[in-house]
Amino acid sequence: MSHKARLLLVDDDATLIKALEIYLSRAGYEIHSAANGVEGLRKLFDLRPDLVVLDVMMPQLDGWETCQRIRDMSTVPIIMLTARGQESERVKGLELGADDYVAKPFSLKELEARIEAILRRTRGSESMQRPKVLYMSDGLVIDSEAWEVRRKGERIELTSTEARLLFYLAENAGRVLSHRQILTEVWGPEYIDNLDYTKLFVWRLRQKIEDDPSRPRYILTERGIGYRMTPQE
Repeated sequence: MSHKARLLLVDDDATLIKALEIYLSRAGYEIHSAANGVEGLRKLFDLRPDLVVLDVMMPQLDGWETCQRIRDMSTVPIIMLTARGQESERVKGLELGADDYVAKPFSLKELEARIEAILRRTRGSESMQRPKVLYMSDGLVIDSEAWEVRRKGERIELTSTEARLLFYLAENAGRVLSHRQILTEVWGPEYIDNLDYTKLFVWRLRQKIEDDPSRPRYILTERGIGYRMTPQE
C-alpha cells in the first residue's frame, strides 16, 4: 500500500467493529468507526475517508438511507454489508450507489480483499494514461485529463467505479464487449461471474448520461453478449 488509506466503518455491532479495527489496522489502514448512520455522515464530512464500509441494519438511519445521503454529496467508494442470501439487498445497495457488497457472515480476509480491490481500481484509474478527450459524441464529452464527464456542458458526478466502467466503454467505442470482458477489466478476474455488476452499473450510468435511459443512445445492450458504446461523431 503506497499510502495509509483512511477507512470509515459504520455498523452498530460493537464486537464486529472492534474486530475490524484490529484486523484492518494491522493491515496498514487508518480506521475510524461510527455506530449509526447519523454519526457516520458526520464523520464522513469531517474525515474525508478513502472508503466507507456500511452496514444495512442500523438504528436512527439505516444503511440504505445513509448510502443515498452519502451519494448526494460524495463519490467515495462504498462497500455494503448485507444479509447472506438476500439478493434484493445486494441489488438495492448497488442501485443506490454502493460500489460493492459483502454478505454476512464474512471472513475478515474477504472484506480486506474487497477493500484492496476497490482502492486499487481507484488509484489505477486515476493514474492511467489516456488521450485528453477520450470521447465526444452528441453532447457527451469524456475528458480523461480532467477526470470528468460532461453532458451538454454540465458536469456529471461519477463514482470511481462508474468512471472506470464508462472510460473502458469509451476507449472501446464501437466494439461489442462481453460481460466477462467488462468484469475482468473494470472489476478484476475475481468478479467474472458477477453479471449483476455490469447490469446495475450500466443502469446507473444510463440514469446519469442518457436523455432517456429506457432508450439509450450512448451505451447500447448487445443481448446475450454485453454492451457497446456508440462510436464518436
